[in-house]
This record gives sequence, structure tokens and C-alpha cells, in this order.
Amino acid sequence: MVTEPVRGRLQIYSVEERGAGYATCIVRCVGGVARTGQRFNAVADSSGKEVSITLDKIIRYGRTVGFIDPPHNAKVEFSGPGVIVLTRGVIAVSEDL
Repeated sequence: MVTEPVRGRLQIYSVEERGAGYATCIVRCVGGVARTGQRFNAVADSSGKEVSITLDKIIRYGRTVGFIDPPHNAKVEFSGPGVIVLTRGVIAVSEDL
């Protein structure tokens, strides 16, 4: 039996900092495994527009790590023009497995 890999899903708890093309957020992993370097899709609540962002860094307990899995929280850094849609409650889903 072949099982389908589960895409990483990160729910935004808060946006701590945002600038031109980057955002630092507190997230909770609500499914799969999210890894640094992965591309994620997120949908803006107001417009319904889907955007693509990259997960650049994951920090847990003050240490940089390579992945996060459920039900853990972390501070993360995203990049890409799509970071503008990141607000509390938005779920970013990984593109690649």
C-alpha cells in the first residue's frame, strides 16, 4: 500500500515583523512537516487570491532548526511578494512534498 505524503501546513498565529518581501511570524504546524527552503501557498482572506512564499528559517526554543511538525509552534521567516497576505489565521500549505 502506497501512502500519499502530507503537505506541510502552517497556521499563522501572529506577524511579528514585515518588510519589503519578508515577514517574521509565529506559526503552529497543523499538518505534515514543513522544511526550510520549501515553497508555500497562502490565500488572502479578503480577496481569495493565492500567493506563493518561501520558508527561509525556523526557530524553536532559540535554535534554528530544519523542520517543524505538528503540534509544534515556531518563529519563522518567510520571503516573497506574497508575504503581504499573511495575517492571523491564514494557513500556508507547502507546494512540494
